[in-house]
Amino acid sequence: MDALKQAVRTYGRHHANRDGLASTPVPGLRMMYVEEPAGDLHSVYRPLVCFVLQGAKRMMVGSEERVFCEGQSVIVGADMPVVGRIIEATQEAPYLAIAVDLEMALLREVAAQIGDTHSPRSSRIQTLFADDTEGAILDCASRLMQLLDRPEAAPILRTGIMRELHYWLLSGPHGPALRALADPGSYAGRLAAAIAILRAEYRSRVPVERLAAAAAMSLTAFHKHFKKMTALTPGQYHKRLRLIEARRLMLEEGLSASNAAFEVGYESVSQFTREYRGLFKAPPKQDALRMRRKPASSAAACPHHGTIQGRPMRSIV
Repeated sequence: MDALKQAVRTYGRHHANRDGLASTPVPGLRMMYVEEPAGDLHSVYRPLVCFVLQGAKRMMVGSEERVFCEGQSVIVGADMPVVGRIIEATQEAPYLAIAVDLEMALLREVAAQIGDTHSPRSSRIQTLFADDTEGAILDCASRLMQLLDRPEAAPILRTGIMRELHYWLLSGPHGPALRALADPGSYAGRLAAAIAILRAEYRSRVPVERLAAAAAMSLTAFHKHFKKMTALTPGQYHKRLRLIEARRLMLEEGLSASNAAFEVGYESVSQFTREYRGLFKAPPKQDALRMRRKPASSAAACPHHGTIQGRPMRSIV
């Protein structure tokens, strides 16, 4: 563990952005390096597993609020809105974490190879899991990190390491719930089809009837299960995607508030400003200036930023 902490600390110190997020050339592998607690960061996670190596972080996912500490693994099993806050970090002992994207197709494939442990489908959707990190899983994370020093080996070895990681996750205490999330016929799997449309077409108005049809649910059932999984209505989720992307455009690409609003599909700047203030507790220009003034190593963030069509979304972690 000490060697892994040092590797993350060294890489994060040199590569982390203002939020403490360090992307890597290994697909699906990210790190967090944060030296000082700061405010909440609103995000939308893609499915991932996060290994907290040092420090602590509070996360609110859906209706659940949990604190995750050193030595724990956190699994977010669906595209979920998240509010995260680093609560334990110093320059001497920064918050350190590794995040690895989960691959639903690989989960399904490995689950099929393990064999049928089928249990009746339930309307209960569990998307957040935490446990003490098992040695076998931590070993997979260490070997993914080692690929940073051997980039020529990554295309050959990464696939096998990822398969092994998914195997250990499925073999662990949360295996049945992960199988349900990866099952395209489960409630979560069917909702994922609707969420994929929202993420791909977040700039446009998407009729809820189309989303319900994609999830193969009635309108009533769709609204019920969507809110049960995400703690938001489809309209609120859609708005959250737009606002998070607008914030990223202002902070990372230098767009003005009005240009960012139109870029993400708003037709009214006043409506955008009102809804932005409601989520981020400050008007767009003031919020962007405040965030830019933060030292690069001191902003709180989650171990993983989500994406819209492959682009990083600010505050999505």
